[in-house]
Amino acid sequence: MTKEKAGKGIHARELALNILLEILERGGLSHVVLSQALGKYQYLEKQERALITRITEGTLEYLIQIDYVLNRYSVTKVSKMKPFIRTLLRMSVYQILYLDRIPDSAVCNEAVKLAEKRHFQGLKGFINGVLRTVSREKEHMVFPDDSVRYSVPLWLLEMWKAVYPRDTVEAMLSSFLEERRLFVRCNLGRASREEIRESLESQGVGVKDSEYSQAVFCLEGINYLEALEAFQKGWIQVQDFSSSLVALAAAPREGDYCIDVCGAPGGKSLHVADLMKGTGTVEVRDVSARKTALIEENIKRSGFANMKAVVMDALVFDEASFEKADVLIADLPCSGLGIIGRKPDIKYRMTPKGIEELAGLQREILSVVWQYVKPGGTLVYSTCTISRKENEENAAWFAENYPFRPVNIEGRFGNHIQSETMKGGTLQLLPGIDPGDGFFLAVFERI
Repeated sequence: MTKEKAGKGIHARELALNILLEILERGGLSHVVLSQALGKYQYLEKQERALITRITEGTLEYLIQIDYVLNRYSVTKVSKMKPFIRTLLRMSVYQILYLDRIPDSAVCNEAVKLAEKRHFQGLKGFINGVLRTVSREKEHMVFPDDSVRYSVPLWLLEMWKAVYPRDTVEAMLSSFLEERRLFVRCNLGRASREEIRESLESQGVGVKDSEYSQAVFCLEGINYLEALEAFQKGWIQVQDFSSSLVALAAAPREGDYCIDVCGAPGGKSLHVADLMKGTGTVEVRDVSARKTALIEENIKRSGFANMKAVVMDALVFDEASFEKADVLIADLPCSGLGIIGRKPDIKYRMTPKGIEELAGLQREILSVVWQYVKPGGTLVYSTCTISRKENEENAAWFAENYPFRPVNIEGRFGNHIQSETMKGGTLQLLPGIDPGDGFFLAVFERI
């Protein structure tokens, strides 16, 4: 894990503590709570913001391991602790174990100060004792199994080990604990790669080419994405490499009519509109005005005149769309197990029952939206997860029950992405093995 500098100390740590309380004790979504907090405290120096992010994300990434350590060295078990003390100890243990540039003594002292500030003076000795014990013992710790070592629930570990070789699973789990790179896709219909690169570098952003796509950059050293000229002008769109494959898989032609049935915030549809060179129509739908507002914001920023956002529930049949679409994108609600590296709390929120329910919801939506595809048209089903029930099993179910046949997608992604399954129209990307996040897609042609 990347090591971070301490920043200015208690202010950053107190904000990280508040964010973690909101996520761990009140059920807030990590990416939402963290984003809102960083937006509220934009005046903080870049180094402090980086420390807040690292403490928050790192504590969530290693939560199972942290709780194992606490339960080993604390007389009071994690489940019995007061929420504030539990969260304070969790984030402090993370810093002791993984932020080497922050002295352990400083972590212990700041934790005691925060407890005192929040009127837990009586527990200062307990906090100090637990943390100093962890500091003293950290070089000798041995974890009992992969669930603790990689901080992943046992049921999820067993699900993946039943499907993939052990070394593949370990590569996936290791990748979830690594710092995530920020990928952006260039809207090359708006500006050239050279223009985009020059603009980004002029604002102090590090720009690296992607070895997999000429249209994708990896960015480093960003403080406020929204302040970048290239973002404001719609030249770039934040999109992981894996999800950028959807539009390439769809292979839209100029003048096509495309429907994206669960499209917020619109990244995949923006890519489709770019590939269509501003021709035809891309209709991006989602279930609420809040979600379509996000789509409209991205459409406006990107400047595509051939796009529109529509509030529509994908579970409700729209007669006006019957056999209208040349291309239909069904990037459906899923368990999100492929993006644990970006949203670590997913692995604690998801359950086997949740996967079953989502797989059922995906089938319900597909049983409605297939009717919008013209004979000869294309349907792309995709998820950002690693789950056979939601992915391979649903793709097979769809091909068996509806008038569609799988499409050979070999060659649609260049020479870097290859898999035997592509002949049968599917592709499962695995983090740590393949570029980008975990992602699945299946491409069908209407018969």
